[in-house]
Amino acid sequence: MLEKKNNEYEKAVLIGVINRQQEEEKVREYLDELEFLTYTAGGEVLKRFVQRVEVPNPKTFIGSGKMLEVEEFVKENDIGSVIFDDELSPVQQRNIEKQLKCKILDRTGLILDIFAQRAKTSYARTQVELAQYEYLLPRLTGLWTHLERQRGGIGMRGPGEREIETDRRIVRDRIALLKTKLSKIDKQMETQRGNRGALVRVALVGYTNVGKSTLMNVISKSDVFAENKLFATLDTTVRKVVLGNLPFLLSDTVGFIRKLPTQLVESFKSTLDEVREADMLIHVVDISHPNFEDHISSVNLILKEIGCDGKKTIMVFNKIDKYAPEVIEEDDLLTVKSSKHFTIEEWKKTWMQQLNKDVVFISALNKQNLEEFKKIVYHTVREVHISRFPYNNFLYPENLDGY
Repeated sequence: MLEKKNNEYEKAVLIGVINRQQEEEKVREYLDELEFLTYTAGGEVLKRFVQRVEVPNPKTFIGSGKMLEVEEFVKENDIGSVIFDDELSPVQQRNIEKQLKCKILDRTGLILDIFAQRAKTSYARTQVELAQYEYLLPRLTGLWTHLERQRGGIGMRGPGEREIETDRRIVRDRIALLKTKLSKIDKQMETQRGNRGALVRVALVGYTNVGKSTLMNVISKSDVFAENKLFATLDTTVRKVVLGNLPFLLSDTVGFIRKLPTQLVESFKSTLDEVREADMLIHVVDISHPNFEDHISSVNLILKEIGCDGKKTIMVFNKIDKYAPEVIEEDDLLTVKSSKHFTIEEWKKTWMQQLNKDVVFISALNKQNLEEFKKIVYHTVREVHISRFPYNNFLYPENLDGY
């Protein structure tokens, strides 16, 4: 875990690799995100190391020459953590830790660390703890000292049992206990969802830090925690919203991210059930982010993995107040115009045109275009409600303007 002492951020370095799957531009983008993750966890990145490696070194992930370069920088700058963008094997992590003599994290470990910091409720803490133990189990060595040691005694320890075997048993027992606890809570939450009546359910989904919680606060007039950091909220928040006189339930869910640890997807199963059981989704996108199209693909991939890719979805492109396309100077004859130079009007004429009426551009923070957003949500929720209860369609006009 990254430690922040006396308001000072822990010094860290990042390591990424270029290969056939990850070109240089993509690695730079991933490292930008990894730096934001590090900042969110309480770290300050002093330097990035990037190496072209077709096949990772089975012992140290990167080559021996680059490792020596990293080792020298770590010693000279009192680095607390070295963070790899790709997942390390237990053997690689141990070998690197032995050579660099500092904390070694990979992207998965860093995300788990942030989740542990951000978990506020007992349920979220249980989910995160389960994910951490499942990540920890294959990485146990005899050097671990933070686990509670089993004391000696008759019938308490098998003959010749090593410390590492005891650690593994402790962790396995803890995993079984946490799964049982989560199973009970999941049943309670399933009952709660069933008791919400016949109201249409709408779930906010999207990449982390796109403004879902801010939008939730604006439309539901609630006070959900929102911050310009990754994974500001972990717990699902459900609010009753009324547009015109049409009520529905709106839930804010945990943000998605590329390379999302499988342990977290499994641990947050019940949280994701809010998405699975929703009648429709509001997919929030940060259009000011240079790689927002990749973010959309990442979210769609996770939605497909949890069986939600076929749901009715409204695309909400947020943060239009921050969107600033790159400008090509009039005398620049060499630069070829690409998507990074598009205005929002030009974006609307691309693949977004195929979304028809299920798309809106807003700024939740500055409350721009919120009336248009509300009309689209109202119309879509009304369609779902009328299909379910056709006999009371006279209660709700076709447009929100009717009120």
